[in-house]
Amino acid sequence: MKLELARRHWYDYMMAPRLAYLISTIDKEGRPNAAPYSSVMPFSGEPPRVVFASRTDRHTLLNVKETGEFVLNLVPEEVLRQLMVCYKYFPRGVNEIKEAGLTERKSKVVKPPSIEECVLWIECKYLLEVGFAPEIADHNLVIGEVVHAECNEGFLKDGDLDIIRANLLLHGEGLRWFTVAKRALGNDTAVLEEKKGGK
Repeated sequence: MKLELARRHWYDYMMAPRLAYLISTIDKEGRPNAAPYSSVMPFSGEPPRVVFASRTDRHTLLNVKETGEFVLNLVPEEVLRQLMVCYKYFPRGVNEIKEAGLTERKSKVVKPPSIEECVLWIECKYLLEVGFAPEIADHNLVIGEVVHAECNEGFLKDGDLDIIRANLLLHGEGLRWFTVAKRALGNDTAVLEEKKGGK
């Protein structure tokens, strides 16, 4: 069956689910902002870099370009209701973190606050924006340098993030559904060895 590419958010039906983040920023007057994003990915291991896609009219992008910093806050299932509040339109300068009933957490390196209720906080410095003509893409890419990362210790297992215990929120079709990971399958080596033994 052929899948329809004409739909505006075609990728939500083919490239989902994706981890949900709240990206927190401040404007040049120091007023906090938070907005949900799922088009976020690592861009480089060494040096550590991340990239996210944003529409050019988003307050997040405007703030990042004004102040040069942002925080990726990894969202657990328990924060879904507050994430949806942050999705609503508010005039620029309104503090969505406060409007959603979330708690500002002082970041270690950057000025934008982190969000206490989230699982993991990745503090970033803005490096550059990659813009495109409308016929190429309807989002621009924002590349950031990771300058500090921290995790809620309650969700660590052997020094790594335990994605099952953290109950991470995964974003699917538009805003119509979200899901969470419920089971870990183990490492690839064990799976491969099992398959070899079955031959």
